[in-house]
Amino acid sequence: MSKIETILNDFQPISLAEMDRVKLMNRTDTKFAFSIERFHSILPNLLDFYDALEIAATRTPHYESLYFDDSQFSFFKDHHNGKTNRFKVRIRKYVESDILFLEVKHKFKGRTDKKRIPMGDFEEKFDEKQLQFLTKQLQNESALKATMWNSFQRITLVNKTLNERLTFDFNINFQHQATERKFNNLVIAELKQEDLNRNSPFYALMKSEQIRPYRLSKYCLGSIEIYGEEQLKFNRFKKKLLHLKKIENDLN
Repeated sequence: MSKIETILNDFQPISLAEMDRVKLMNRTDTKFAFSIERFHSILPNLLDFYDALEIAATRTPHYESLYFDDSQFSFFKDHHNGKTNRFKVRIRKYVESDILFLEVKHKFKGRTDKKRIPMGDFEEKFDEKQLQFLTKQLQNESALKATMWNSFQRITLVNKTLNERLTFDFNINFQHQATERKFNNLVIAELKQEDLNRNSPFYALMKSEQIRPYRLSKYCLGSIEIYGEEQLKFNRFKKKLLHLKKIENDLN
């Protein structure tokens, strides 16, 4: 049993059904990043405030995603250019549950709205129903192609009293064709709330630990790692990327 799993065993469990009260399909997200080693000291401080999601007898379930973009990488460019109205498209598999969804995440003026429909399996070509869903959500008929696979493990904590949940992604892996990039030391935390509440126990803990919020999605991180400067411009992300690389290489 890993050190993280040992610490998680002290948390009260919560089921998927019990987590319905914090679906937060329309929400604000605040992200933080730190090393696995630092996470070992952070996690016990959350014990009194959060319950841990347990799925199929595990509290560190696996996730797999297949991301899509157009041939110009418009979704990536919109994020890089700071566009306040932007989208991400992916198929996500919740491995232990063997459930898949086609998901569209719409970021608009600081809020995230997620819509999804069930999928039977990973598909790189969409059928008519899926295309109709995408056209409705994206408000156009973008010709999308699969650009990247992503896998990771996730811990989900649910606040005992507040309407918020907290996720920690680790063992993060990106792949496209023969190219693969791994982040084994990086933890990406995401605080999901109805509206930003800096009185959240986790937000307060991050402040006391002098860990500042940052903005960079796993999709953008993976796209940079997979495609590089030959295919993508990412000048605005270079400082953030350097910060994440320092964490990954134990240089922080």
